[in-house]
Amino acid sequence: MFSKTVLDNGIRVVSHEMQDHRSVSIGIWVENGSRHESDAENGISHFIEHLLFKGTERRSAAQIAEEMDAVGGVINAFTSKEHTCYYAKVLDENLPLAIDLLSDIFLHSSFDAEEIERERSVILQEISQAEDTPDDYVHDLFSVDFFKDHPIGRPICGREATVNNFKRDDFLNFFKARYQPRRVIVAAAGRIGHDVLVKEMAARLGQVSDRGGAQNGPLEGERKPEMGSGVYPHSKELEQAHICLGMAGISQADPQRYPAYVLNTLLGGGMSSRLFQEIREKRGKAYSVYSFSSSYNDVGYLGVYAGTGVDATEEVVELILAELRKLAKNGITDDELRRTQGQLVGSMMLGLESTDSWMSHVARNEIYFGKMVPTDEICQRIRAVTLDDIVTLANRLFRSEAMTLTLLGDFKGECKIKSLTASQSHSLAS
Repeated sequence: MFSKTVLDNGIRVVSHEMQDHRSVSIGIWVENGSRHESDAENGISHFIEHLLFKGTERRSAAQIAEEMDAVGGVINAFTSKEHTCYYAKVLDENLPLAIDLLSDIFLHSSFDAEEIERERSVILQEISQAEDTPDDYVHDLFSVDFFKDHPIGRPICGREATVNNFKRDDFLNFFKARYQPRRVIVAAAGRIGHDVLVKEMAARLGQVSDRGGAQNGPLEGERKPEMGSGVYPHSKELEQAHICLGMAGISQADPQRYPAYVLNTLLGGGMSSRLFQEIREKRGKAYSVYSFSSSYNDVGYLGVYAGTGVDATEEVVELILAELRKLAKNGITDDELRRTQGQLVGSMMLGLESTDSWMSHVARNEIYFGKMVPTDEICQRIRAVTLDDIVTLANRLFRSEAMTLTLLGDFKGECKIKSLTASQSHSLAS
């Protein structure tokens, strides 16, 4: 059962009761992410997420970890492009502890100067590690190439230059400005009573005000980004070439999101997908190949990743484009559509068997829709997608002049890069 209450200060409390479970997952979500940062602030939201676990007025960082470990629970956080979440998962009997811990770090974190320096080192290592993982790093490069100078394209962890420049006052001022009640959602799922949850959160967070640092007017990152196109080679000494080919997709609330789910899954969402069967199974040109889709409040993108040999890069790109053309020309069978719909429905419902996945589900529904979208409705809408829906969407998205190709690998010499670029430009225009 889903319930929603808005506290007097604007904080939203949403919950999904699951009385047949023993666990409860609870998260404090803030509608602030890396897209809400200026260029000089890039990475500060992620840095703050780390700092909130480094001690409060009542607890040291070690005590926060010890109290949760003592009950076998989990406490963690993550930062995305559009929001930050601090969450805990415990047995229902330990929910008061989870609420106390989360409220304490959210309201009373100390931002200790020594902890800031230690965590700065950790985050710089995190950035370096990401750059040393090419199949992940190419996605960061693609995002920058695709979104150009818009904040939504910048890396969530920030850059070495920005992370090194942050001072304690920068964290305090940003925290006051962005962690406003109107941007906060408390989401919970599991063996919990909504009225009890609302009472507890009102007692702890009900007095939170604007903290005296509210922003005036819209933030730079809240404007809709313009998406680019072109070919962007990035040279790095690697054994493989890593490819991301992408285009504009759909936003979170776009009416065409259900055909988009089916299209993405059919294209490269599993071992039976078009890309996996054609590029890996039939031709052996890539160990890893898949499609991916990211949706935000106002935009989204659909892309394809492949890791292959440098010499096979042009061939793999052409194979990807060929599969896109086939989908746009209605090369889909009824059996393929039904299989893909079953895959989507089954994976979604299996993914919602835990309280933490339901907690995330109800929070994201509140963020992007302002209400709960029932799973029965989602399943019905997926099952209702037709072949014509997919072909129409494919023709809307697969436009040769609006594709971005990001390449990461050891492309030796200008002639090789120019040749590859010319070939790709021709392919996109065909």
